[in-house]
Formats: sequence, C-alpha cells, structure tokens
Amino acid sequence: MLTKIKELAENLAPRLIEIRRHIHAHPELSGQEYQTSAYVAGVLSSCGIQVQEAVGKTGVVGNLQGNGTDQRTLAIRTDMDALPIQERTKLDFASRHPGVMHACGHDLHTTVGLGTAMILSQLKDELPGNIRFLFQPAEEIAQGASWMVQDGVMKGIDAIFGVHVFPSIPGGVVGIRYGSLTAAADDLEIFIQGESGHGARPHEAIDAIWIAAQVITNLQQAISRTQNPLRPLVLSIGQISGGRAPNVIADQVRLAGTVRSLHPETYENLPQWIETIVANICNSYGATYEINYRRGVPSVQNDQFLTEILEKASREAWGNEKVQIINEPSLGAEDFAMYLQHAPGSMFRLGVGNPDQVNHPLHHPEFEVNECAIATGVVTLAYAAYKYYHG
Repeated sequence: MLTKIKELAENLAPRLIEIRRHIHAHPELSGQEYQTSAYVAGVLSSCGIQVQEAVGKTGVVGNLQGNGTDQRTLAIRTDMDALPIQERTKLDFASRHPGVMHACGHDLHTTVGLGTAMILSQLKDELPGNIRFLFQPAEEIAQGASWMVQDGVMKGIDAIFGVHVFPSIPGGVVGIRYGSLTAAADDLEIFIQGESGHGARPHEAIDAIWIAAQVITNLQQAISRTQNPLRPLVLSIGQISGGRAPNVIADQVRLAGTVRSLHPETYENLPQWIETIVANICNSYGATYEINYRRGVPSVQNDQFLTEILEKASREAWGNEKVQIINEPSLGAEDFAMYLQHAPGSMFRLGVGNPDQVNHPLHHPEFEVNECAIATGVVTLAYAAYKYYHG
C-alpha cells in the first residue's frame, strides 16, 4: 500500500504545487476565507468526496466513506487562514493581497490536506472506516477550531491527526513529538485602581503605577519560587497604560499580557495563583484591582498510540534518517487542542527548511517553504490513515 500511495503522490505532485501556489497568492485573513473555502470545496467535490461548506463560519468538511467494515471515523485537520503581514519574498506567486500573507504555512497545510483527500479517495475501498477532512478557518486567532466543534464536526470522531510546518526542520523530514507539543495560551488583563495626587506628595496618594510595577515584579519572582521548575510557565506583560500627566500620581493602570503553560495542573491553578499575588500587593498599599483572565486554548497533548502510528508510518515511508524525534515542546499555541477535548489525536511537525539559505521563522514577511514537503506531508498522512485501520 505504501508504494501505491507514493506513486499516487508522485503523479499528483505538479497539481499540488499548483494548488499551493494558487492559495499562497490569494491569502485571506481569519474568518474571511471565502475564496479559499470555495476552492477547497471544489477540489474535494472533484474527488467524489461529500462536502459541507460554511461549517465553523468559513470552514469546509469533506466526508469520505470507506468500505464499512470498521465503524470508526478518523479526522484529518488542516487550517486555511493567513496573517496580516506584508509579504517580502519576491516570489512569482507572492501574495496579491496587500498586507496579507501566508506566513505560517497554512497554504501548504491546506494543500497537504487536499492531496491526502485526493489519494485516499482513490483508495477508499482499502479503508474499512471513514475519513473526515476538516479544513479549518481562523487558527491564527485561536477561534476556528471552537467554531468547527460548535458546528458538530467532532461528533462520531474516534481519532484526529494534524500537521504543522516547521522551518527549523529540513524539508522532507518529519518531526514527531510524544506528549505535550504546544502550550496552553491564556490572556491576562489587570486593572489597578489607586488614588490620584500631586507628584510632589506621593504619600497623599495611592500610586497605581508603582503598585503595577510591584505586581509585575512579584509575578515574575513568584514563578521562580512558587511554581514547579519542571513545569514550564511563561507570563509576559505586553501592554501597560495609565497616567495623565508627568506630575500627577496615576490613579489607574491597565496591564495586559499572555500566560503560557504546559502542565494541566498548572493550567488549572493559574487564575487563582495570579489573583492571590495581585490581591496581596494591592491590599498592602490600599489599592483595588480587577482581573480578567480569559482562557485561550489548552496545550496540545499528543496521544501515545496515535503518535506511534505517525512515527511508524513516517519511518516506513522515508527511513529513519528522515524522522526526527522532538525532545522539547513549543510554548507557542495551537487550537488543534480544542479537538483533543473530544477525541484523542496527534499532530506532527513537517519540515519545510530549505538547504543553503536563511530559513526565516514563522510569521516573518520573508518566510518561505521547501515545496518538497508537500509530498512528504501527503504521503505521511495518507499512510498513517491507512495504518490507523490496518495496524
């Protein structure tokens, strides 16, 4: 079966490159993927796959029926949205939409998903179960997966695979990670209310800026002394606003930031831990506070069994030298985690690094991918889907 999958992928290669370049040239922002969705739906329909459009607002679902001897359904998720970045690659097929760019590889993800659908649609008689292809919008704003789940895409799903490109891994190499792949990402907003006064008489006021500085410092210090150092935690304040004039004690300050964690217990306890620290400081100096802690997406925790399938499929397809075991998780976030609240799953890293050139990071205006990764991703996912049913 692997030989057949590889042959199909080789025959499809020119078409898949054409698809990827078309999508790259026509990027659309999160929640606005109307043309991309229509294009995806057209390709899926041409393969004889049952298509549902406008799922999760601008998402597309493709359902492929196997031969029916296995009642399980495997989902394969890829994302479609681009970023608000002005492209500077100078590619012939660079973005035609000013200020919008596929700088995170979602054009390649979508292409891999379509290529996998093309191949498996030709092998459906060899699949005892069903495949559901999820083409998701709005991953970049961490909303699309929730939209898709709310529209019922995970009903009846027994397992799910996902893929994400990685420029630090060479093109043609598959990165496998057991356990936590990405971090939980939450939003934090703190309002500190003091009392205004003359800058020359701070003792007559309650200085919200000084108290905010204490809050920031104590939160960072508390991480190193109250949190388990074997459970990574990052708290970054990215915005501070407050004050009206240089000689007036500020009565109000707003802090906003992001909180990243990997361990489930740490994730659950973070809101209370932060509030305890903020409350102690504000109460000590006579200030009041308000905290808005907004859950983003949880950590992607790759399932052991499904990750083993991906690793075995990759090694059989490409050899041990083309498979890299990833030893450390990323503190970036991925809303693929929302699907894992409903079924076990695993996401692998797809190397897109180009040899002998600078490989810019994700979200960079000069980010490029090695297009050899398209075939790598398609074969890996198609063969892993086959092995899910056949062992």
